[in-house]
Amino acid sequence: KNLEGKSVCVLAGTTTEQNLADRMRTVGVKTYNPVVSDDVDALYAAYEQGRCEAITSDRSQLVARRSILPKPDDHVLLDVLMSKEPLGPAIADGDSAWYDAVKWITYTLIQAEEFGITSQNLSTFENTQDPNIRRFLGLDEKLGEDMGLPNDFASRIIKHVGNYGEVYDRNIGQPFGLERELNNLWTNGGLLYSPPFR
Repeated sequence: KNLEGKSVCVLAGTTTEQNLADRMRTVGVKTYNPVVSDDVDALYAAYEQGRCEAITSDRSQLVARRSILPKPDDHVLLDVLMSKEPLGPAIADGDSAWYDAVKWITYTLIQAEEFGITSQNLSTFENTQDPNIRRFLGLDEKLGEDMGLPNDFASRIIKHVGNYGEVYDRNIGQPFGLERELNNLWTNGGLLYSPPFR
């Protein structure tokens, strides 16, 4: 409600533009001025120049862009969730093998975290008797081969980049202080899970 009569920067033609209008209507803000641009850099420039008192976008973008503002601590992220919209890896259409590889690599990061496997403890799982973990790590069966990947693809990924939590913490959590919230495993109250590795 503090945005009554204020200008808000928003990217044109996005769901964020509609979400902003819906949110303002829901909380009873009758007059506000959307400053709309179809260029994200121009939008943030307008915000920096004071042409709008607030800017709205995906939380991850807001956190990242705030970090490169001249005085990041002068800008506050409101604890308001206007919508839940999934973001994830994307590839160009037309290469089904590459699509499958990217998909299963992403699932690998998530499943490794659910199994409790990290880049630091990976070697302790080499003698596990859990058939699901053995299959996942390529110790038994030929799961990777069936996908056109090396059988130990999961082990290689975990060794080099860690599990999903490690990747998140290293690239988003620690640098930007962004909590995982819904971007967490389903077992921790989030939305992330992997299909079975079979």
